[in-house]
Amino acid sequence: MVEYLIDMIERLTTRGDALLIYLVVINVVTFIMYGIDKWKAKESMWRIPEATLLGMAIIGGSIGAWLGMRVWHHKTLHKKFRYGIPLILIVQIALFFLCACGTSSVSQRSTYGIEQDSIEAISDKVWAYSQGHPNGFTLDIRTMSEPKEGIAVSYSMTQNSHSRNQLDMVVRHALRNDGYIGGWFSSADSLYFFDSSKLFPETSLKEALLFGKANGQLSVFILSTSTEIPVNGKVAEIIERDTLLVGTTGDYRPLSFCEEDGTYWGFGIEVAKEIAKRLGVETKFAKTSWPTLSADVLAEPQLFDLAIGGITITDARKKNMLMSDGYLANGKTILCRAADANRFHCLADIDKPDVRVMVNPGGLNEQFADEYLTHATTIVHQQNEEIPSLIAEGMADVMITEITEAPYYVQTDARLAAPLLNKPFTHGEIGVLMRKGQEDLLLMVNNCINQMKEDGTLRRLLEKYGLHR
Repeated sequence: MVEYLIDMIERLTTRGDALLIYLVVINVVTFIMYGIDKWKAKESMWRIPEATLLGMAIIGGSIGAWLGMRVWHHKTLHKKFRYGIPLILIVQIALFFLCACGTSSVSQRSTYGIEQDSIEAISDKVWAYSQGHPNGFTLDIRTMSEPKEGIAVSYSMTQNSHSRNQLDMVVRHALRNDGYIGGWFSSADSLYFFDSSKLFPETSLKEALLFGKANGQLSVFILSTSTEIPVNGKVAEIIERDTLLVGTTGDYRPLSFCEEDGTYWGFGIEVAKEIAKRLGVETKFAKTSWPTLSADVLAEPQLFDLAIGGITITDARKKNMLMSDGYLANGKTILCRAADANRFHCLADIDKPDVRVMVNPGGLNEQFADEYLTHATTIVHQQNEEIPSLIAEGMADVMITEITEAPYYVQTDARLAAPLLNKPFTHGEIGVLMRKGQEDLLLMVNNCINQMKEDGTLRRLLEKYGLHR
């Protein structure tokens, strides 16, 4: 009987949202109208016609009318109201249950043309399938196959259903709605749990999260990457905001550069935009710097969601923050004047007192110079993007840079050379940096990076910026 009532209520609410809203509105309005008419009676003002008050009850406002009579002590002595309003209310309640019972009765006999014995047969198949998939599954019970893509979200109505004896109700709900069932084995309870699920396209994460919240779920599940995204996590916050806030230095051609008019461009900038696109949100960039990068990532209140653009993955950064999978190979090299290209063949040729090495402050370039170039003369220049021109003009002999940055300046300034480009001093990868506690965002970023590798997006960007070495 309980299952029957739950099934009936669920059927009416899932299919009658507009009717429910109408009934709430009409009853609130009717209740207020009775109060206004009572006030007008006291003030000897022009009254609301009785036909209107009765009509509001007839068109669905009978509960509001009945409450209005009791609360406002209005029309209680008028027979047409004293007996008429309760009669209208009783008739409407009877009609409600008649329709509900009739609809539910039909659904019990047949759901999308499937009889009860067929529902039991499907339940048997789902149960058998679950025994071989204890780690979880999402199953299309119309074809008994697992979809490879989509975002699965459970309905609240079938939540916490478990074991074979409760599976028929889940199957009935699934067939009436979307045709998908999720299941998993709980070792803590030694039970198989099942729920009816709705499947969203993977481009509709926002809609999936909203549906998950409305159904009291803790997370949604992305099938293609086997990723759980909390409905109240960082990703949900970004999607609700409709903007991904990205910190970047804007001084590192061709990965991240900010023009005088505030326009950002570069390989890393396009990677950030691609991540935002796959989240279904816009991108907004915020300026940071190499000396303040870590502090800005950890700042309270938070300045941005993640940082991108020439940020090498290191153990030190991973100790205090989160770093994504690498999306671009990197390593230390040098820029020098083209006329001095034959002067530098190895690190020892640079680590000499007469060699002036210029670096930007606060980043790995300065750390590298301090650790490996103890005999050279180190010059710290605040603006990283100005150093190549200063090298070309003879203000220093060598710039410590990356194999991702050096080719751009060689191609755009004939006065410069990168003689050790193919023999980098270090080997690493560039990734996306973010604060701890945003593991759901890290999962999404890694998923996006892997998808970009698989679908050729990264390769096209590498070729566009001359980074396809």
